[in-house]
Parts: sequence; C-alpha cells; structure tokens
Amino acid sequence: MNSRDAILARLAANRRELPLPEPWQTRRNYDDLADQFTRALTAVLGEVRRAQSMDEAWQLVGELIEELNAQKIVVNGERPLTDFDFPHQWSQIDWHIVGKSEGNLRQFCASADLGISGAEAALAETGSIIVTSGPTQSRLATLLPPVHLALVPTSILTTDLFTWTATHPKTMPANLVLVSGPSKTADIEQTMAVGVHGPKRFIVILYQDD
Repeated sequence: MNSRDAILARLAANRRELPLPEPWQTRRNYDDLADQFTRALTAVLGEVRRAQSMDEAWQLVGELIEELNAQKIVVNGERPLTDFDFPHQWSQIDWHIVGKSEGNLRQFCASADLGISGAEAALAETGSIIVTSGPTQSRLATLLPPVHLALVPTSILTTDLFTWTATHPKTMPANLVLVSGPSKTADIEQTMAVGVHGPKRFIVILYQDD
C-alpha cells in the first residue's frame, strides 16, 4: 500500500454519518416586508417607488423614462418585462431587448441611459435584490448603464438571504448577484463615491401583485 492509499484508508475508517442540520428558521421578524425592504434600500442610497398594481408600475416606468430623458434603454428579456411591448409604447426610444434584439449588446449597454431588469428575489433585511443571468438576462444590462431600474413584485419578498437559499432549488445559475443600492466605493479615509464601478442610481419599483 502506498502513502496515498494509506491516507485514504484511514479517512474511510474514521468516516461517520452525521445528521443533516434542521431547516433554516429565520431570526428576523418584520411586521411588513415591503416597508422593511424600502427602509433598508433607502438607507444605502437606493430608491424605491411603490405601486399598488402592475398597471401602476408601468405608469411609474413611463414617468421615470421621462424624468431621465432616456433615449437608449436596454431591457432584460424576463417576466414581467416580456409582458409589455416597450418599443410600441415608446417608439421614439432606441431599445435593445436582451435575447431578442440584434446588434452588439455590450456596445449598446455601454451607451445606454437606462437598464431595466426583473429580480429573482428581494431581501427585506438588507434591501437587496437577487438577479441572475442567462440567454435573455444579461448582467451588462444592470451594470453598464448609469441607472438600473428593477421591477419587483411583493410576492418575491423574503426576510433574508438564508431564508431564500433554504427554500431555493439546489441547482443555482452560473451567475447570481445581489444588488444592494447603487455602486459605491470608499478610500482609506472612508470618503464615499457613488457610481464609480457601476450604476450611480438604483431604483426599484415595488408593486403589489396577485
């Protein structure tokens, strides 16, 4: 028996079955997840606009587009965004729908005024959203434009990251990112700079859904 086999044999001899831990039970208790999410995100320089319905959410999207005077907008091809015909509603704007529009996505995102996405989940504790990537969901859409807008239904709110992972399928996507406010960095003197490495504004439209 060589050294490798001897080590593996000792490890196998000492192997023992251990019980799995109990399912995660959150220690957080919030009276209203939407209110807590709003407070947490606002505290880290994010913005939340509340809507009572999907129709009202689309209205807020239009108001924001006008407020920003956005001329180029990239949209991730995910629900609920795929339920709305952006190019038809605002025909004067140059649109790129990820997974649908032709052209160089990276170049478009680099010059876009606004990137719009959905979310996989929203965490009330930290005011974070979880975004994933795929053929119709690009991180470029949420990273390169100076403003990132996310449409988030209240049904995907949960208390914290551990609670979400405890109930999420074991297979995770190749890319999963937590967005907690606009891009921020600080130097050794703790001087905060916003928008250096990503969007300088992060806006969530939190809408009531069924």
